[in-house]
Amino acid sequence: MLRISILALLGSATMAGAVDLKTTILGNPTAYIPSQCYTKTQDEVGNAHNPCQTCHTYPRSPNYVRDADLQTEYAFPAPALENPWTNLFVDRRAQIAATESAEIRAYVRQDNYHDAQGDIALAAKLAVPPAAWDVDGNGAWDGYTPDVQFSLDDEGFDRRPNGALTGWRAFAYQPLPGTFWPTNGSTDDVLIRLPKAFRERVDGTPDLTIYKTNFAIIEALITREDVAIAPTDESAMGVDLDRDGVMGTASLVKFAFAPLDGITMHYAGRAGAEGAKLAAGLYPKGTEFVHTVRYIDPTPAGIAMAARLKELRYMRKKDWITYAALEETALAELKEDSAFPDRTKQFFGNSETGIPNAFGWRLQGFIEDVSGDLRPQSFEETVFCIGCHGTLGTNDDSTFAFARKLGNGAFRDGWYHWSQKSLVGTPDLIRADGTGDYAHYLTSNAAGDEFRANAEVIEAWLKNGELPPVRAAALRDNIGALILPSPERADALNAAYRLIVREQSFVKGRDATIAPVESTVWRKVEQDQPTGIQKPQQPWFERR
Repeated sequence: MLRISILALLGSATMAGAVDLKTTILGNPTAYIPSQCYTKTQDEVGNAHNPCQTCHTYPRSPNYVRDADLQTEYAFPAPALENPWTNLFVDRRAQIAATESAEIRAYVRQDNYHDAQGDIALAAKLAVPPAAWDVDGNGAWDGYTPDVQFSLDDEGFDRRPNGALTGWRAFAYQPLPGTFWPTNGSTDDVLIRLPKAFRERVDGTPDLTIYKTNFAIIEALITREDVAIAPTDESAMGVDLDRDGVMGTASLVKFAFAPLDGITMHYAGRAGAEGAKLAAGLYPKGTEFVHTVRYIDPTPAGIAMAARLKELRYMRKKDWITYAALEETALAELKEDSAFPDRTKQFFGNSETGIPNAFGWRLQGFIEDVSGDLRPQSFEETVFCIGCHGTLGTNDDSTFAFARKLGNGAFRDGWYHWSQKSLVGTPDLIRADGTGDYAHYLTSNAAGDEFRANAEVIEAWLKNGELPPVRAAALRDNIGALILPSPERADALNAAYRLIVREQSFVKGRDATIAPVESTVWRKVEQDQPTGIQKPQQPWFERR
């Protein structure tokens, strides 16, 4: 009987692991609507709380997706009214309790990105892709091949074993409130890479100072603020960085962008000489981001990023789109949503080359297979990613993290990886109205996650739904105390997610919930059902 049971389990796992990477037919036509959107915003006594503000808000141009109204109503198309994210309602407590702490910690500390020789295991596999991964059948992998070494120097630059730069650079940021707090399931990091022209002198010679200067220029463009830099020879850069009218030594990149008045900025080196297109709030064409989502490692020194990746997410800006075209796209989507409220969004692409969004970016990703190795995401699993990196009011050029990068005065001015310094001691982001971003989230949401189900945060930080002033003050200089889980919760979250991996049931939701969230999440909503939130909250970058 025992042998039959084991074989049955293995057979079940094999069937669960058979993910079709070639189909572009969606089992869930609204896979782009995240599970968090089904949260019950009103508590048992009718008080309304607002987890929606993190994503749906008043944008800043050139993001013209004004979706703050989604804080006040569940404006879903008809196919989305029944919650498709059924993994939210699975009770995993017994299986988690049966998981040994030492065993799950050993699992998350296994590196599934590098092989035994330190090479990138997935890159080696993609060199001759399995037939099941080769969508067009040409014998080659036509999408992104992972090339981040995760060997970072003291300026955040990623380097190959021979010391050469890969072009990738890590940066630190205040994670977006909710899902990306480690206490809610995962640790993560983000790296950025600019095209070769941004790393070179006019004659094509690689130049690290030019590369760092261009990063500072982009930081100024995305944050819309001046950025301090090490004293830099402007003549060598080919641009008056501080805009003082003299090609001397600059210690500042001055933000200035009013093209109708003839005021603009320029990139350094070859990119500037070749006239690379530039605009406030936009990255240059060819910009790449890598985002790893990882397990949580409760080490003796504290909560850390685990070696094991849950996901490797990648996006590249394929096209430069003007302000006018971005606004036209946003208005066209608004018009279609109004005229055809039950029409679902359509997506093109595949699991190999990725899926484009409406704003010039192409996204693809890799996720754990049933054995814990990384595999390409399916088409539907990638559509899930487009939901956030697309028509969303909170985005800056379809991204989240870089606008929230730690700046001047932070450790290494924010150019570091979380493996080099943990989240402990990271200050709260100060909103335009002077309040702390995380303190504001706790106050307006009366919870520490979108599902409003993280009891550990609620019990430790809130009193009768309110954030005591002493707790708010503590966040100003250290968000780590809030957003890092206890070792026991970390183990439970890791075990919960691994159960989803073994089922390969990501299309039913990839949230590491421990117990069913029935009391705080809807199984079904009515179209345009009010949330109970009367007045949309302003975004962190907007003054009241």
